[in-house]
Amino acid sequence: MLKEENKKVIIIGGGAAGFFGAIACKEANPFAEVIIIEKARAVLAKVRVSGGGRCNVTHSCFDVTTLLKNYPRGQRELRSAFTTFQPEHTIEWFLKRGVPLKTEADGRMFPTTDSSETIINCLMSSAKQCGVQLKTECSIQEIIKTDDGFSCVCSTGETLYCDKLLIATGSQGKVHELIKNLDHTIVPPVPSLFTFNVPSSKLTDLSGISVQKAHLKIGNTTLQQIGPLLITHFGFSGPAVLKLSAFGARILSELQYKAALHINWLPCTSHQELKNILENHKEKNPLRLVTTDSPIDVPKNLWKKLTAELLKANDLSKWSHVTSKQINQVVEKLKNDIYQIDGKTTFKEEFVTCGGVSLAEVNFKTMESRIVKGLYFAGEVLDIDGITGGFNFQNAWTTSWIAGHSM
Repeated sequence: MLKEENKKVIIIGGGAAGFFGAIACKEANPFAEVIIIEKARAVLAKVRVSGGGRCNVTHSCFDVTTLLKNYPRGQRELRSAFTTFQPEHTIEWFLKRGVPLKTEADGRMFPTTDSSETIINCLMSSAKQCGVQLKTECSIQEIIKTDDGFSCVCSTGETLYCDKLLIATGSQGKVHELIKNLDHTIVPPVPSLFTFNVPSSKLTDLSGISVQKAHLKIGNTTLQQIGPLLITHFGFSGPAVLKLSAFGARILSELQYKAALHINWLPCTSHQELKNILENHKEKNPLRLVTTDSPIDVPKNLWKKLTAELLKANDLSKWSHVTSKQINQVVEKLKNDIYQIDGKTTFKEEFVTCGGVSLAEVNFKTMESRIVKGLYFAGEVLDIDGITGGFNFQNAWTTSWIAGHSM
């Protein structure tokens, strides 16, 4: 075994977690030899496309209990990890390296330059400055556990030895097989954080219209969320849909992304309250046109679309023509509007999965395997995923920082 200070560390994966873990390890032990191995020619590819090319680095949520609520999987395990390294530490880490972050209205945090290249350059220069080695266009074909470390067989034909090994590859089938061969359990990966395709929707011509507070429920399940909803040319998106897809990732996969989506357009108004509003409005405004005179807080074009379809109204239809039965139908439509989900679409360029290394097999105080000594995991290779807003990157920063220092 090599002396502790001359330890050799291999990190598989040249993404956010790989670089952050490598830098943490090298800065904690400058005498260690740290090598990042990346199968592609370019590194940090996911960082480059994150946030539409701006890189949503983290989220300005500094209370650990609140922060954990943004992770459909990994809440219990991340509690101890976030007490060690959380968004405040991420902000400080980048600021010390000349990269200040800014907070937007929804809490998402970006570099003040609004460019992911700023984050990429920071990680690359920090790694180079502290002496991290980088080997690209090289994939690992086999990992062999030895008495005092690991032998990594590369696609280039060479075999690399290390004392400690960090796997930070994200969700990759080939790597999952290597991990299984090391006696670990892989929870089957399925997509998370996606939008809903609704080919039969009659609202697609309203693409771009949003409702600030809608209640969504997947029929015949307990899945539900409340929040902003965006109508798109293919169906529905927005924070409420993305959160619903994340927390319901496995159930929706089992349903093959075919399910009834129930939308309550006015979750803060009861059925009876809504009925009273419509009846009072009819009584006071009998000569006004139904489709252009909405008494409720929904976008005008959405109101027009829903009432025109339901009441078979035209531009000349007046409130005095609306019957009590039709008012009940409008109430039901606004409180329980049903659409058929038939497929999903990746959210922007970001592809997130749930699944990966079973969390029961990892010590989250060190990120070391409970099964194989000297083996560590960080980032999305674990069965952890967050909702949109910088939470997946925070998982990467936290787990890789802990792994790097532990190694």
